[in-house]
Amino acid sequence: MDLQFFNTMDRKVVPFQPIDAKLVRMYTCGPTVYNFAHIGNFRAYMFEDLLRRTLEYFGYPVRQVMNLTDVDDKTIRDSRAARLPLREFTAKYKQAFFEDLKTLNIEPAEIYPAATDHIPQMIRLISVLMEKGFAYQAEDKSIYFSIDKFPDYGKLAKIDRENQRSGVRIKNDEYAKDSVADFALWKAWDENDGDVAWDSPWGKGRPGWHIECSAMSSEYLGDQFDIHTGGIDNMFPHHEDEIAQSEAASGKTWVNYWLHCAHLMVNGEKMSKSLGNFFTLRDLQQKGWKGREIRWVLIGAHYRKKLNFTFEALEQARETLGRFDEFFQRMREIAKTGDGTEISKNVAGAEQAFAAAMGDDLNISEALAAMFDLQRAANRLADAGELTAAGGAEVLAAFRKFDRIIGCFEVDAVKTEEFPAEVTALAEARIEARKAKNFAESDRLRDEIAGLGFIVEDIPGGKYRLKTLSK
Repeated sequence: MDLQFFNTMDRKVVPFQPIDAKLVRMYTCGPTVYNFAHIGNFRAYMFEDLLRRTLEYFGYPVRQVMNLTDVDDKTIRDSRAARLPLREFTAKYKQAFFEDLKTLNIEPAEIYPAATDHIPQMIRLISVLMEKGFAYQAEDKSIYFSIDKFPDYGKLAKIDRENQRSGVRIKNDEYAKDSVADFALWKAWDENDGDVAWDSPWGKGRPGWHIECSAMSSEYLGDQFDIHTGGIDNMFPHHEDEIAQSEAASGKTWVNYWLHCAHLMVNGEKMSKSLGNFFTLRDLQQKGWKGREIRWVLIGAHYRKKLNFTFEALEQARETLGRFDEFFQRMREIAKTGDGTEISKNVAGAEQAFAAAMGDDLNISEALAAMFDLQRAANRLADAGELTAAGGAEVLAAFRKFDRIIGCFEVDAVKTEEFPAEVTALAEARIEARKAKNFAESDRLRDEIAGLGFIVEDIPGGKYRLKTLSK
C-alpha cells in the first residue's frame, strides 16, 4: 500500500518517494525554549508524531531531527528579565519539553540539536553565502541575506515578487507575514543582547533564527532530505527563508516534501492569554486531565484542518477511552472456544481500511472510523455469544497495531478500581443467589447495588464486574 501526502510546495497530494528507501530523513521545527510549550505547539508536535509513526507503520525507518531554539530574541529577552545566564534559563524549559513529550506519548526524535551547540556550523554556512554573493554586511555590521540574489524566493509561500519593495532589511527573528525583505543571518551584538555573543569573522554577535535550522538540518540530514514539517504559521517567513539560504549555499533542492499543520483554536477562537483560553500542557494536567486524553483530542482532526480544542472534547475523550478500556477487558474475558473465524473478516477489513486512511495524507477520521467499526462488530458478536476467545485475541492484536500510530490505548492494561466493601459484599451475595437460582433475590441485590451508585454486570464463569454508574 502506497503513501501520499499533501506537499505544500506543490499545493496538492502527491505520492511519497523517499530519497533512500532504507531511511526517511525528516526535520521538524522544535520549540523556542523561553517558556512552557502550549497546546497550540503540541498540535504541531502531535501531527509530526502521527507522521513519524505512520512512516514506521508502512515500514520506513525514520531519522528525525527536531531543533531546540535556545538563542533568539525571546530567550535573550526573558533570560535577562529573569537575571539568569541564557543556558541556565533555557535548561528548565528544555527539560519541561521532554517531560511533556513523554506525557503525550510522542515518540522521541533521534536528535535534538540545540542552537547554542552549533554556532560553528552556522558561521560556516554564512561564510559560504558570503563567498557566493548571496549575503552582505550592512552598516549595522549585521549580515543579511539578499533575496534579490535568489530568484526562487517566495516559491513555498507563493509570493508574487513583482512590485515588492527591495533593499529593505529586517533584523528581528520574527516579522510581519507580508514583509518581503532581506533577513538577518548574523546579528551584530548590541546592548540588548547582554552577555550573549560569539566571535565571528564579521565581529561579535549571534545567529539569526532562520539560519539555525538550515545549519542544524544539514549537519544531521545532509544538503537534501525528504520531509520538513511545521505549523502553517512558520511557512513564511521562517521556512521560506530556510529554503533560500539552504539552496543558495548548496545549489540543490533542499527538501522534497513540505507538510504543514493548521492552527489550533480554543472554544472557536484563537488562543491568547487576554481571552483566558491559553493553556500549557501542565495547565491541563493540573485540571486533572491525563496525557492520553489530551492526545486523543489533539489527533482528532485532520492535520490540515483547524482543530477546535474544548473541555467538552476532553470529557468526550475520557469517556471514549474509558469505553475502549472496558472493551479490551471484555475481549480478554471471552471464554468461548473456537478458531476466531467469526471475526476474521472484520479484523482484516478494519486493518486494511485503517492503513489506507493513514496512507492517504494521514486521514485520521477514516482511520478512527475503521477502529470504531471493528469495536462495534466485536461487541455485537460478544452480545450474541458468538465471539470466541481466539476472536477476541485477534481483535486485541488489531488494536495493538492501531495503537502503533494512535498512541492512546492501553490494550493490555488490567484496569482495577477500588469499590466499597459493602458493595463488594452485595455483589458476592448476588452471585450466590444466582447460583441458587434465587433470581428474585439476585434482582433485589442488583437494585440495592444500583441504589449505592454502582452497576454489576455478569461475565462468563460465574463472575461479575462492578462499575460506577457515572461511567
